[in-house]
Amino acid sequence: MAMTMTQKILAGHAGLSSVKPGQLIQAKVDLVLGNDITAPVAVKRFEEAGLSSVFSRDRIALVMDHFTPNKDIKAAQQCKCVREFARKHGITNFFDVGQMGIEHALLPEKGLVVPGGLYIGADSHTCTYGALGAFSTGVGSTDMAAAMARGTCWFKVPGALRFRLHGKPKKWVSGKDVILTIIGITGVDGALYKSMEFCGDGLINLTEDDRLCMANMAIEAGAKNGIFEVDGVTLRYVKSHSKKPYRIFKADEDAQYEKTYDIDLGKIEPTVAFPHLPSNTHPVSECKNIKIDQAVIGSCTNGRIEDLRTAAEIIGGREVAPGVRCIIIPATQRIYMQAMEEGLLKAFVEAGCAVSTPTCGPCLGGHMGVLAEGERAVSTTNRNFVGRMGHTKSEVYLASPAVAAASAVAGRIAGPDEITGRGNQQ
Repeated sequence: MAMTMTQKILAGHAGLSSVKPGQLIQAKVDLVLGNDITAPVAVKRFEEAGLSSVFSRDRIALVMDHFTPNKDIKAAQQCKCVREFARKHGITNFFDVGQMGIEHALLPEKGLVVPGGLYIGADSHTCTYGALGAFSTGVGSTDMAAAMARGTCWFKVPGALRFRLHGKPKKWVSGKDVILTIIGITGVDGALYKSMEFCGDGLINLTEDDRLCMANMAIEAGAKNGIFEVDGVTLRYVKSHSKKPYRIFKADEDAQYEKTYDIDLGKIEPTVAFPHLPSNTHPVSECKNIKIDQAVIGSCTNGRIEDLRTAAEIIGGREVAPGVRCIIIPATQRIYMQAMEEGLLKAFVEAGCAVSTPTCGPCLGGHMGVLAEGERAVSTTNRNFVGRMGHTKSEVYLASPAVAAASAVAGRIAGPDEITGRGNQQ
């Protein structure tokens, strides 16, 4: 039976020769992930079930990143619960303040995810790792508890949508603009419980950071997972970050897709998602006189080194507009250090930005940039639902680091060419 990339990975981990959409399977997992919000619930379920040991101390990752460094007493108690569990069971991959990063940037950087693997996490953006040709998806905390004990999880095999990418993006157009454009086409439920599989000759023109951003936001189209065809870009990243064995799966030529989308990367413009859905997209050229109070550049979507370099290229030598707060959050300690060594942090601080330790922070209205009533932010995060970053009467506009940086300087949502004076040349 012909299968997609996702279906082949699921079949292999279930010990089956083939699977089909809608089939229920039990599959072995290569890594189980939890954070300081979801892992405490899993720990409670684990202990309530009378479970005494984990299936592997090396194949569980616990990352303290959402409300960390602890924003209040409740957050401190949450982290304490996970620290004690990690210590009790000798969890190898426990990442706390000073060593941690935003989980979906940290795990690829640490080489914990590789092509062909099956990864689950009690966080919806676990689908990020599909950028490396793996199957990864979010699960509930109860499923996480069971997987920590047994090393397996139940899945319903998803059908698939194919996205064939062609051409080369223009200057200032990144993976964030590509995935926002795609979500604008599909809607927030257009890929509901489907696998979004990315292929095509245009892949070569997307960096691994672009792909990580795009796979991260597959869930915003309702997808079960996003996955990229493995190529030289993927393998260069994997070989520079990991020594783990990996396996490359390719979709069969006659694999069945429910729909195929052909995307011309050269036609995509810097894109902004207006409140209150990631699918409410508009070219930045259509954004007129939308004043902002805050710009956030960071998160598991766009806190990587390429993102910070792009932001610094625009902000460097300029100043953040009066009345605007610009918050920069490198996604991991390694990225923070690299940005410091390259002089990016100096450029940000001199421009009037605040630079934070790695944390999810404002993305989910946690800390480090919560919005008040009536405030408006442009953010490189992945969701702009009502109240997502603070007050229910605040507004979040999703955009790329280039647009967020330009907007911070302009004091309103603006395209990067407005600030730099450069057009969208190739």
